[in-house]
Amino acid sequence: MSFFRPSNLVFWLKVSRPGLWFPALWLYFLPLSGMRMWEDTSFWLGILFVTFPLNFIIYGWNDYVDYDTDQLNPRKDSFLFGAKGNREQLSTLPPLLAILQLGFYGYFIYYLGWESIGLFAALVLVMWAYNFPGKGFRNTPPLELFAQFGYLLIVPFSMMLNDTAEVPWLTYFYLVLFAIQSQLIGEVMDIEPDRKANRHTTATRLGIRNTKLLIILIVLVEVLLLMLAYGDFIFGGMLALGLVWLLLDLFVIYKNRTYTLEQMKLFGVGSNLIAMASMIYVWWSGVLMGI
Repeated sequence: MSFFRPSNLVFWLKVSRPGLWFPALWLYFLPLSGMRMWEDTSFWLGILFVTFPLNFIIYGWNDYVDYDTDQLNPRKDSFLFGAKGNREQLSTLPPLLAILQLGFYGYFIYYLGWESIGLFAALVLVMWAYNFPGKGFRNTPPLELFAQFGYLLIVPFSMMLNDTAEVPWLTYFYLVLFAIQSQLIGEVMDIEPDRKANRHTTATRLGIRNTKLLIILIVLVEVLLLMLAYGDFIFGGMLALGLVWLLLDLFVIYKNRTYTLEQMKLFGVGSNLIAMASMIYVWWSGVLMGI
């Protein structure tokens, strides 16, 4: 029973980063635009999978190999930004990660058919490439940015599980930009502890100012894509407001200074509220599905 003691349960929940569940839910709901799946058991199992179990292996695997860096990171040890486990707690991760994933993979392969094996294999391959000791993508910029594409596998998973229409290729391009942007924002927040731990990321290579400029460029492309290609000025307008904030952040307010822990927590809560609002709008409007 000591394996399941309360301190471990809290640690495991922090590992899954509840503060980052909304991006996974956002991707899961994207193909479901306009659909009402509430009475379908598989729909709810999919939601369960992309929140705790999937985030648990994505971030748990990373936490297991990133012990030294995490000890220097003030953002860690919270439900918003993740756990800061000791060696004993981290040792509980491999067996639990394996049991959870094999259980869910087994069910979904049985339910969806053998063709779903490729999807789960691709997911594991991306995580392995990212976390491989020494030469992994997480320490080889800019490859760590492209590893975020693995998160986008939630979209075809949702399509297969909920039997939806195909997502337009232009939407995948938007999602790729979004994944890179999100990774870079996290790297800006972690730039000081990453430097102290001698971890190499795109942000540590470019510096705060140039990384913020890159984020601004990416968000600008996203805004133009939504407004010009999709003709949507509500979602595009929300993103445009975010672009204005990024410009103020770089040129007026914070410039190339690092954020305090309180500021990062505030940004984390705010981004979750924005993600919830945009998820509801994208599902309701069907804008990214060409509806």
